[in-house]
Amino acid sequence: MIRAFNFCAGPASLPSTVLLQAQRDLLNYRDSGMSVMEMSHRDQVIVEMAEKAERDLRDLLAIPDDYAVLFLQGGASSQFAMVPMNLLGDAGTADYVNTGQWSSKAIKEARRFCDVNVVASSEDANFTYVPTLSGWKLSDDAAYVHYCPNETIGGLEFDFIPEVDKPLVADMSSTLLSRPLDVSRFGLIYAGAQKNIGPAGLTLVIVRKDLLGRAGPQVPSMFDYKIHADNGSMYNTPPTFSWYLAGLVFEWLKEQGGLEAMGEINRRKAAMLYDFIDGSDFYSNPVRPSQRSLMNVPFVLADSALDQAFLDGAFDADLQNLKGHRSVGGMRASIYNAVPELAVEVLVEYMADFEKRRA
Repeated sequence: MIRAFNFCAGPASLPSTVLLQAQRDLLNYRDSGMSVMEMSHRDQVIVEMAEKAERDLRDLLAIPDDYAVLFLQGGASSQFAMVPMNLLGDAGTADYVNTGQWSSKAIKEARRFCDVNVVASSEDANFTYVPTLSGWKLSDDAAYVHYCPNETIGGLEFDFIPEVDKPLVADMSSTLLSRPLDVSRFGLIYAGAQKNIGPAGLTLVIVRKDLLGRAGPQVPSMFDYKIHADNGSMYNTPPTFSWYLAGLVFEWLKEQGGLEAMGEINRRKAAMLYDFIDGSDFYSNPVRPSQRSLMNVPFVLADSALDQAFLDGAFDADLQNLKGHRSVGGMRASIYNAVPELAVEVLVEYMADFEKRRA
């Protein structure tokens, strides 16, 4: 079977070896006579699976012991509300940085719960740069500072971790596990799974334990981080199959050499594609070069009338899901962990051939 090269921003490509392992396990997980999808989350087999997945994730990211790891549902978008629900405490203000559509959505949702101080924004240049930290207008009384290190849609990525005196909260849906990360610099990290972690249906939250227990009495139990932490992320029936597949991805990452090795691969992939784009008069990328995403590479053709022909030819070449987000147009190649270097090589070859024929 020939598998297409999948450049989708999410749900994204999964490692073939992970999918093959899931295929082998599908009807009979660990000689149980049942699929992992059929087993109770209270079954010891599933409990062991969940515990191993958490251990492997902690190993990969070197997560300190004073952080809780939660495997939740609702996607990263649910965290736009859960973060203020859990972290505001008695504060009435939170600081947010606006660098793209996901930042904007988080800001809109947080305004349901508190006053949002937008400390900096790059909307003036269509979110093509990251505002310099020295220009941020931080609040003295903010409960936390929220930002999105990698904007999936616009392909903008912070080239620094902000140094702030409040808990730093990060939406890392598109960047978590793509390279090493110093978790200790954050109060809370959250990420939807469907990029580098596993299939859709699972959301990771990594939260410093001293930030637990701040949710007020009006916060529903299912939205309280402490309740999930106290119950091992099994206060209700969790997304067991997505959790299982994420565990297989964690094992696969360790087999690749961990996040140091994965980071090197991802830097090579991104450099290959950006170098080609920058060397061409036919393609262009609008983002400030030092702040371009390693994971999401948007680009436009010199003549947008050729967009559909480009996509049709790419599809025929088994290069799929290259159409840019509807809000920005153009193209976007998401080159997450499971996208091999060969896929980027084939994409660049196709782009060069298309330019030669159409320029």
